[in-house]
Amino acid sequence: MTDSTTGGIPHQPDGLLQRLFGPPSAPSSGPQHASGWAQGSMGFGDNSHRGAFGEEFIRMLATAANLDVTRKERDRVGVDWQLGYAGRRGTRRFPAIEAQVKCTSSPDIHGDHIRYKLKVKNYNELAGPDYEMPRFLFLVLAPVDPFAWSHATEDHLLLSHAAYWLCLHDQQPLPPPENKSKTDSTRTVYVPRANLLTVDSLHDLFAEDYRELVGAS
Repeated sequence: MTDSTTGGIPHQPDGLLQRLFGPPSAPSSGPQHASGWAQGSMGFGDNSHRGAFGEEFIRMLATAANLDVTRKERDRVGVDWQLGYAGRRGTRRFPAIEAQVKCTSSPDIHGDHIRYKLKVKNYNELAGPDYEMPRFLFLVLAPVDPFAWSHATEDHLLLSHAAYWLCLHDQQPLPPPENKSKTDSTRTVYVPRANLLTVDSLHDLFAEDYRELVGAS
């Protein structure tokens, strides 16, 4: 099992994300290019569009890793994707994991980690050991400009910028807010920049150690 603070992945060079995104407090400048089809496309670059991009970013990465990917069409339990090996899912031979995907264009970067505010509801859907299979937060960092999210040529398809993972099974769920009207209550989590999500590190998340955290067979 890779350590949850480093993930066994080398740290990125200092300042790399700042060069990609600019200072964490930099205001959003919005799309930099005019395009007729974009102007006529409802919701281009909005939060829903960004969220969809984040989910597809993960699907592309998992597909490259030769994993089966199943979408949870109705996200009522804090899961967007279930990833697994071909075969009888959930067994030792064909384990599966689940992921909650978030996407941001304004990452709060602090040295070796990224601070991210999760709604308490979403946090509680990831924290603790009471699950049939391991769950992870996948945090996708995308450019502010939606025209920079992808770049396609005859040689390659480039998706920007990167995704990171976090496991919260060693943390306890939080009590619900006393004031039920405070549905926007949040909990800040700290996603290590070393936990870069790659084809190799995706496979590492199927390690037996994570399954033992939730009592999976």
